Amino acid sequence: MERVSAFDEPLKKLLGGPTAKVMADHLDLHTVGDLLHHYPRRYEERGRLTALTDLPLDEHVTVVAQVADARVMTFNGGRGRRLEVTLTDGSGRLQLVFFGHGVHKPHKELLPGRRAMFAGKVSVFNRKLQLAHPTYQLLDVRDEDEATEAADAFAGQLLPIYPACKQLDSWRIAKAVDTVLPGAGEAVDPLPASLRDGRGFVSLPEALLKIHRPHTKADVAAARERLKWDEAFVLQVALARRRHSDTELPATARRPVPGGLLDAFDAGLPFTLTDGQRTVTDEIFRDLATEHPMHRLLQGEVGSGKTLVALRAMLRVVDAGGQAALLAPTEVLAQQHHRSITEMMGELAENWGLWREAPLDEGRRPGDGRALGGSHRGTKVVLLTGSMGTAARRQALLDLVTGEAGIVIGTHALIEDKVKFHDLGLVVVDEQHRFGVEQRDALRSKGKQQPHLLVMTATPIPRTVAMTVFGDLETSVLDQLPAGRSPIASHVVPAKDKPHFLDRAWERVREEAEGGHQAYVVCPRIGDDTDEAAERKGKKRDDAAADAADDAEKRPPLAVLDIAAQLARGPLAGLRVEVLHGRMPPDEKDDVMRRFAAGRVDVLVATTVIEVGVNVPNATAMVIMDADRFGVSQLHQLRGRVGRGSAPGLCLLVSEAHEASPARARLSAVAATLDGFELSRIDLEQRREGDVLGQAQSGVRSSLRVLSVIDDEEVIAAAREEAVRIVADDPALERLPELRTALDALLDKDREEYLDKG
Repeated sequence: MERVSAFDEPLKKLLGGPTAKVMADHLDLHTVGDLLHHYPRRYEERGRLTALTDLPLDEHVTVVAQVADARVMTFNGGRGRRLEVTLTDGSGRLQLVFFGHGVHKPHKELLPGRRAMFAGKVSVFNRKLQLAHPTYQLLDVRDEDEATEAADAFAGQLLPIYPACKQLDSWRIAKAVDTVLPGAGEAVDPLPASLRDGRGFVSLPEALLKIHRPHTKADVAAARERLKWDEAFVLQVALARRRHSDTELPATARRPVPGGLLDAFDAGLPFTLTDGQRTVTDEIFRDLATEHPMHRLLQGEVGSGKTLVALRAMLRVVDAGGQAALLAPTEVLAQQHHRSITEMMGELAENWGLWREAPLDEGRRPGDGRALGGSHRGTKVVLLTGSMGTAARRQALLDLVTGEAGIVIGTHALIEDKVKFHDLGLVVVDEQHRFGVEQRDALRSKGKQQPHLLVMTATPIPRTVAMTVFGDLETSVLDQLPAGRSPIASHVVPAKDKPHFLDRAWERVREEAEGGHQAYVVCPRIGDDTDEAAERKGKKRDDAAADAADDAEKRPPLAVLDIAAQLARGPLAGLRVEVLHGRMPPDEKDDVMRRFAAGRVDVLVATTVIEVGVNVPNATAMVIMDADRFGVSQLHQLRGRVGRGSAPGLCLLVSEAHEASPARARLSAVAATLDGFELSRIDLEQRREGDVLGQAQSGVRSSLRVLSVIDDEEVIAAAREEAVRIVADDPALERLPELRTALDALLDKDREEYLDKG
């Protein structure tokens, strides 16, 4: 029978059932290897030996003293027990206190007359200095020099502090690590020997010993350097193998067709493409012309023209006999894309005779005009969402399977099994961060061969994130705004400190409306009954994550329905104020957006459904209520809805957060720059790594532990180069079984399936 590696031993076998169950349920730790990779998040230094008369409050200290008195006290009617120990070192006195189950061991050991070293944080209780639950070590040596030497060593130790949970304290995790630490010797080293030796890394067993039980800060640094490399390298190997396997898959090349739809579309454009749009389009067109599937990320600033670039790519595919699908995260965005693309293709449709009357059962109202579609195969642009009527949905599905529709724009409804394509050649995924890997691959699987893939995001992505979260994609950056885009002035409105600033904000909105322009007011919450129930449910779940420093957190977020009513009868009385949110019926949402786009609504009070894709050039002002409730990148996206025409834009960030709070600092950063890449870095610094490399995006089983995608760009870039070289030489890693083992350990089943997909 094959021996189980010490790394694979279940924790239950070594630690016992109760402790192992807590680790499994609350920390996702199941084996010895899992626990050995559960690294300390920081280390405490016990501090220099301190006399009892010189104890600094709120600092960690180490003292050597003698027990003068020890007694157990009861409270709560005898149900609770507390051990109080009084120490003396000849210069002063100090009280120790132990509670609950922590009473037993010190009660037996800390007897009057015993001498020991004690370490902990100094606090005050009943006007007396005390150490609560201190760490201690008994001094049984009689020689004073030996005692001093032992005390110095004790004081100089680095105490690991582990990521813990309510059910399991850090010190109990440390004790469990002591039990399994001998298993570190069987750690499988993923780094090839030549790479490890060439970069002077310590071995993996040594790194694990040093990260858990360091003697010096240099030990911690050496261990972290090695373990960072392991995380970066194994992840980059996984992504390099994905990219390599993609180059082995067949795809239909979609080459240019002179005199086709794309040429006609370009000839009818009323403006000149920016240099950036031409550059990224050329990159995309080169990929489309190959017989292997394109996998490209198109990231660009708000308003940089990504939709135009995507449409030109889709027309290239339609010209070449294929179909293109654009997957949007929400119905509002899908409908907006459908309108935008239909408008952009208006002149092309006229020239090619592609207009037809849209029947009323497809959602047309009198006066809505005509829709694309005609006798030319593949020239229909159809919309497919979950809320469509049966007749319209049936016709859309028929157009897809027969090939009459060249372009389909839709939501998750596109992924359903019943949706069949005639020849799907290109998948465009808008706002990738809203979709999981499985969703985008489910759509890609609908092609006869692997369709080409273009992922779009309006959230600028730092280079290190592009190399990790989107590491299986080639990257194109569209960082040039089209001519005619106006600047956006942004200001923080401190509503609590200076309420008259908020009054002025509404005056500015009225001025914009009276000048013939329109405005958005954005709120974090809808404000209906369903919303309130979700708020109460979420309150219990999110209390731990609440920012106690923000006074605004003490009340529910402001709601669309409440604010719209207040504005309509108050500061914006007389203006045409309407609401838009995600729980409105689809036809109502579409009707509101149509009328707002047509200028028949002055102020649109909305949730973040207008965050991306909404394009109303006449909208010049935006007021974001409770702006501190939104993330940096989200605020940047929202702000991008104004300033899209020739008139300058205005964005007012309303907040009740205290001036010195982190929330206000976030808002000030947004107001200070329009550079999305700079803001994305700020956003990243304020989020946990796990949010960046979460399972929905990358499929990685758990968050990176020591590698920082913010600070470790050089490590990630170097690891990527090494990974590309190794995978090119040995794609199956046949000569590197240890690396293959580490890869299997890093990636869960879903991720493995993702990596092996075409």
